[in-house]
Amino acid sequence: MIRALKDIESKHLLANNYIGHLSYLFKDKPYVLPITYYYDVLNNIIIGYSGKGHKIRALRINNQVAMEVSEIESVNNWKSILVQGSYKEFEGSTAKINLHKFSEGVKEVISKKEGKDLKFLSEFSSKIYKEGPPIVFKINVEEITGRERKYS
Repeated sequence: MIRALKDIESKHLLANNYIGHLSYLFKDKPYVLPITYYYDVLNNIIIGYSGKGHKIRALRINNQVAMEVSEIESVNNWKSILVQGSYKEFEGSTAKINLHKFSEGVKEVISKKEGKDLKFLSEFSSKIYKEGPPIVFKINVEEITGRERKYS
């Protein structure tokens, strides 16, 4: 049976994961790619970071995004959420503060979910930036919906 998740269940799934699929539009074409994220429950925002590239160029033009997060055990046992929101970049010291919040938050989720004790950002993210500091961004969560299928 497939059922809609309550808002609290959808936010719980978002808060207890760190990999999502971000979708955005660029030149009238849709793109979807995996990102590492941290959900800041108190501020209802998703925090991420990236190097300068296609995604950042596109999001600076059209800041409307969607992100999907799933927990899939089998074809008959899964949960999935869809977040609708808007992209905005952090700047200066606010970017540094939120990159730290992202790093600590993701490490905590990985520790709870996978039992790994990580110390550095590089242990869960392969992004090493030679061209300068990363772009730290937030997605303001405007709407979140979820579905679950459980078959006994």
